[in-house]
Amino acid sequence: MTSIVNKKKPNPIDIHVGSRIRLRRTMLGMSQEKLGEALGITFQQIQKYEKGTNRVGASRLQNISSILNVPVSFFFEDAPGDPSTGQPGASEASSSNYVVDFLSSSEGLQLNRAFVKIEDPKVRRKIVDLVKALAADSE
Repeated sequence: MTSIVNKKKPNPIDIHVGSRIRLRRTMLGMSQEKLGEALGITFQQIQKYEKGTNRVGASRLQNISSILNVPVSFFFEDAPGDPSTGQPGASEASSSNYVVDFLSSSEGLQLNRAFVKIEDPKVRRKIVDLVKALAADSE
């Protein structure tokens, strides 16, 4: 009975890997259709991977990492660990989820793309200071 219940709820690692696939894909400005096409699968399958509904197999993850030009380890960065092993748990991993959420948003992605094009470190620092000041004003 519990195996049936567990199958309905995606594994936290599968959800995390899927969110990292989505993050990298959107950072590259690639559609689900394009990624699916490169893998020889449908965009619906990509959606299921990104939601964690379907687990990504090892060979498929290797192909995805190649297409998205990142090492396989990228998909496991900040993944929730097993509390019994002393690795970071879901609560610690969720603190880094704001980065994924930010970069998954349209505004965050646009801001990130524009920011990395700024070469002068002094200008970057001033922009960070400006954003901090604006955030402080809204509080």
